[in-house]
Amino acid sequence: MNFTRWSARLPGTQRRAAARTDTTVSPDRRSDGSVPSARAEQLTDEAPPVPAVDDLPVRDVLDRVPALVALVHGPDHRLAYVNDAYVTAFGTRHPGERAREALPELDELGLFPLLDQVQRSGRPRTLKSRKAPDGRSYTFTCTPVTEGDSGGVLVFATDVTDHAEAAARLRASESRQRETAVTLQRSLLPQELEEPDDLRVAATYHPGGTEAAVGGDWYDVITLGGGRTALVIGDVMGRGVRAAAVMGQLRTAVRAYARLDLPPHEVLQLLDGLATEIDANQIATCVYAIHDPNEARLVYASAGHLPILVRDENGTVQRADEPTGPPLGTGGWMHSSGSIALTPGSTAVLYTDGLVERRNEDLDEGIAALERALSGATGTPQVVCDRLVRSAGVTPDHDDDVAVLVLQHPARKGADAERFRNAALELLGGVEAAPRARAFASGVLTSWRFPTELHDLGVLATSELVANSLQHGTPPMRLRLRRTDRRLIIEVTDGDDHLPRRRRAEPGDESGRGIAIVATIASNWGSRRTPGGGKAVWCEFVLPKP
Repeated sequence: MNFTRWSARLPGTQRRAAARTDTTVSPDRRSDGSVPSARAEQLTDEAPPVPAVDDLPVRDVLDRVPALVALVHGPDHRLAYVNDAYVTAFGTRHPGERAREALPELDELGLFPLLDQVQRSGRPRTLKSRKAPDGRSYTFTCTPVTEGDSGGVLVFATDVTDHAEAAARLRASESRQRETAVTLQRSLLPQELEEPDDLRVAATYHPGGTEAAVGGDWYDVITLGGGRTALVIGDVMGRGVRAAAVMGQLRTAVRAYARLDLPPHEVLQLLDGLATEIDANQIATCVYAIHDPNEARLVYASAGHLPILVRDENGTVQRADEPTGPPLGTGGWMHSSGSIALTPGSTAVLYTDGLVERRNEDLDEGIAALERALSGATGTPQVVCDRLVRSAGVTPDHDDDVAVLVLQHPARKGADAERFRNAALELLGGVEAAPRARAFASGVLTSWRFPTELHDLGVLATSELVANSLQHGTPPMRLRLRRTDRRLIIEVTDGDDHLPRRRRAEPGDESGRGIAIVATIASNWGSRRTPGGGKAVWCEFVLPKP
């Protein structure tokens, strides 16, 4: 018979005697063959015997345990015993009563279904950190002491108030930090999007759930003048206040660089160097795109960001995959620009990875799902925004930030189309170019039924811009007039890439006054280099409200 099982049936004193006689080693020789000294034998004989567990007074032990202990018995959980710690915490209890009446605090904690489960399964169960009526928090462990529905259950409650309060303080601190980061993030995003004349735009931002620190997603819409619009979306890698702060610096820099009216790849080149200076250990992805209503295209550059998606008026979705360079902050890469058609009736979507990236799924699968959602998405940009977010399953508990920017190039018809008009004239140079340009502008502005004052200002601005191009530019030259529902735009292009600047002309100077005159009479003016190696100089006038 196995010694352990056999000795378990004996009284404690017999078991100790059996333990002393049950040995395979001679009392005169150690297990390694050596003989103990007389002094060692004396110490062994004098050592006090170890008491058996059965000899310990169980009730006395439980009464002294600092944890709360209660024993219930039977299917109706009648109270059999509570220890002194339990009485100290909840007052005197009377054995024999049903536990629901004798232990109302357990009923408030919803512990009785757990007791039933323990009795049925015969397995212990634990309920972590519940706040009891005495205001303290306990972890309850319920252990069956006999089998069957009529058996008993030992309830052992450990006071974890200090741990619970520390955890609550930690959660509160994390919550405050998250709220600070979210507030900072939202304050650094545009409070209101700029409204281009030729585009309708909408954007949305969803911070990650409470378990995820806020990220560095951002977007922006920047009107460049001359009817052109810059659109940008980016994502700073990392989480928390630091990522949001870096995002704010990059967004501010984008707006500053956009005012230079540079091609998209040159803007990213500048941002790349700045990102390295801000934090060499932090990188960001970004797409910067420019829409020119005269070209019906988006010219863009991407620094490691996800592709722009464009849905035409027939519902066909095109993905702008190339070119894509490495993220900002990596340095040493020459970015390049690409383009994708944005014809009237088209919708374009710029987004961050939180919209399409899922655990255990390939990123291309998420982009493909977004393409399918976009192909059937109609309505205003805000409606499309909301629909794409819903289709991606973004909820308040989402594990990543999500930013989406939607733009539409509306197809205008009827009276709406009358408010958006274009007219262009090729200038061949020579002495007749300026008078011809003035006559052309006068005729167009008259046909557009502009007030006399605006008509005269438009003709004067045309004359000065054309004269400047004839004097300082090279062929080919072109005059373009454009009206929207809010402004008149006059633009002259030529083949020379030297940009004009406004300067003060001295009384004896014979030139230098043209741009100064234009800047004085127009609402805004500017210049930029064109892809073919030339330049465009433009000005615009705000139309009076009807």
